[in-house]
Amino acid sequence: MRNLISRLWQDEQGQDLIEYTLLMAFVALASAALFISSGASISSIWSDSNTELTSAASAAPSRRARNRGAGTSCR
Repeated sequence: MRNLISRLWQDEQGQDLIEYTLLMAFVALASAALFISSGASISSIWSDSNTELTSAASAAPSRRARNRGAGTSCR
């Protein structure tokens, strides 16, 4: 029995698999934390861009109104 426990203690066959699994778990947790924390920032950027585009579109004269003044039609 003592010989079996000694062999199991010295056996390193599964050690690499466990190390890679722990490394993969760490990368997954770090990625999740990064995506969660950057979600609000990305949402803010899209909201600001949407506001700017909406105000620019409403401030610009329509194409049809510009063409009416020039005497041409838009078709």
